[in-house]
Amino acid sequence: MPNSLTATTTLHNGVKMPWFGLGVFKVKEGSEVIESVKAAIKNGYRSIDTAAVYQNEEGVGQAIRESGINREELFVTSKVWNSDQGYESTLQAYETSLKKLGLEYLDLYLIHWPGKTKFKETWKALEKLYKDGRVRAIGVSNFKVHHLEELLKDAEIKPMVNQVEYHPHLTQKDLLTYCQNQGIQLEAWSPLKQGQLISDPTINEIAEKYGKTAAQVILRWDLQTEVVTIPKSIKEHRIIENANIFDFELSQEDMKKIDALNKDERVGSDPDTMSAGFED
Repeated sequence: MPNSLTATTTLHNGVKMPWFGLGVFKVKEGSEVIESVKAAIKNGYRSIDTAAVYQNEEGVGQAIRESGINREELFVTSKVWNSDQGYESTLQAYETSLKKLGLEYLDLYLIHWPGKTKFKETWKALEKLYKDGRVRAIGVSNFKVHHLEELLKDAEIKPMVNQVEYHPHLTQKDLLTYCQNQGIQLEAWSPLKQGQLISDPTINEIAEKYGKTAAQVILRWDLQTEVVTIPKSIKEHRIIENANIFDFELSQEDMKKIDALNKDERVGSDPDTMSAGFED
């Protein structure tokens, strides 16, 4: 089990990815994102997850430059937005993201949402970037089993990561098992269900037992289900608190209690109906 903030999982191509990182969805461009990323790096985080559509890649890049940490020690992820899907447009979107971030390469580049059919062309562009040595790992986001099956029919390279909404109300056991069988690392966005799970009585009861917060219990549950997790926060004390999860282990019984909270309930869009930004 991961025992520190720098602990990594090894992706199927041998690249090491931290189990834990900072997400910056809905973190405002400018000082807000710069300060939160710098606070995370200062406190030992080495993985930062952004996306073109978050419109804060410039701030993330600035924070990285000001952090004083070598680029090689960081793991930086971004994603191609729906309106940029397609072969040429994805290659162009990658260059735009790199330019905004002020980086020479990304550690991980993801297709943000599957959409209907274009993701195959988009994937070919990601494969090219990967084969050309421009990105260390490639993957997808919000892909269900049927999307992955469709992608794998024509893919030369299997996705290394699938980043999805994942929390105790959306445990997606079939997807987790499928990804594990395929050697695709599952990663959680919205692991706290945008804060909605913090008041859950079962989780709070477990938290009390371990002397931890509800958030820490949920994030620990992620790691023990072998899911990479990237909680977002803009407050330094919360960034520190979220990462303070490597000094305890949930019992199998408590893991099962948390699993049992599943309702197949999303806080974000359903990947089968998400159409924002896609051209018809």
